[in-house]
Order: sequence, then C-alpha cells, then structure tokens
Amino acid sequence: MKSRTKNLGVDLSISPTRVKLAYIKAELIRAVLRIVKKEKLTHQELAKRSKLSRSTVTGILSGSLQKVTLDRLIRLVEAVGLEADIRIKKAA
Repeated sequence: MKSRTKNLGVDLSISPTRVKLAYIKAELIRAVLRIVKKEKLTHQELAKRSKLSRSTVTGILSGSLQKVTLDRLIRLVEAVGLEADIRIKKAA
C-alpha cells in the first residue's frame, strides 16, 4: 500500500485495517473497470454475468465502497474473466 494512502488514513483517524480494506476494494474495482472499458461492457451485461443487480454494479463501479463486500467484488472480477489472488506476508 502506498505511503500516502496510509498517511491519509492517519490524517482522517481511520484504522489501518479499514484503510487496507478500502485499498483492496479500490484495486479490485480498478481492475474490473479496465476490462469494462476495454470490452465496452454495459452495467446491465456485467450485472447479468455476475448475477448482481444493475444498480449494485453501477454503485460499485461509481466508486461507492460503503456497502461493497469482497464477495460482490470477486463476482465482478470473475464476470470480466479475471482471477483475484491474495498475498499474505508477515507484518513489518
């Protein structure tokens, strides 16, 4: 995670865990958006592929992280033909 992202969390009194979760969600959304733009997918088509409602897809792709679950994001990632991977490392 970028240093300025961590600093923003400190500046806003947001816990490091919430900052990391928001960062992970944003990265997943960014990956989905790249494919959506490249393949010119509509929100309706993505909703159909992911079995999410169109309004949910629109909210997520518009940057709303409030009620976005990792489950929904993984469904979107898979719907555009990507695979999410996770890396765990010992804390510094």
